[in-house]
Amino acid sequence: MEREQPGRVGRRLVAIVAADVAGYSRLMGLDEVGTARTLREHRAVTDALVAKHGGRIVKTTGDGVLLEFPSVVDAVECAVAVQAVMAERSKDIPEDRRMLYRIGINLGDILIEGDDILGDGVNVAARLEGSLNRVAFASPPQLTIR
Repeated sequence: MEREQPGRVGRRLVAIVAADVAGYSRLMGLDEVGTARTLREHRAVTDALVAKHGGRIVKTTGDGVLLEFPSVVDAVECAVAVQAVMAERSKDIPEDRRMLYRIGINLGDILIEGDDILGDGVNVAARLEGSLNRVAFASPPQLTIR
């Protein structure tokens, strides 16, 4: 049986997913109300995929989302499913108006602070997600895994 040790920081090994919408600021500049509505509609679908794959939404920040999964396989399968559903939902939308996610996945140790997670494992996932630029979206949506 584990005993809580005073002053000890809680940690665990998880698959961390950092994602945001590529070109979101540009889309908001074109149509703020429509972009916000479309994001809400997409999030209803993608949030259900996260739950289906055993993930937890840690936090959302506008168009960004931080997720954790107990399994890297579940995280990757969820990311692939999200990319597929977003491509399908966007197929009839002009290319310059599509919402496609940039997704970074890292298997790493995290620090636990209440319902939040932080630490180098989270930072690496965010850097991987941020490393995907517009060029990556000239072709089908992509994700980066470390």
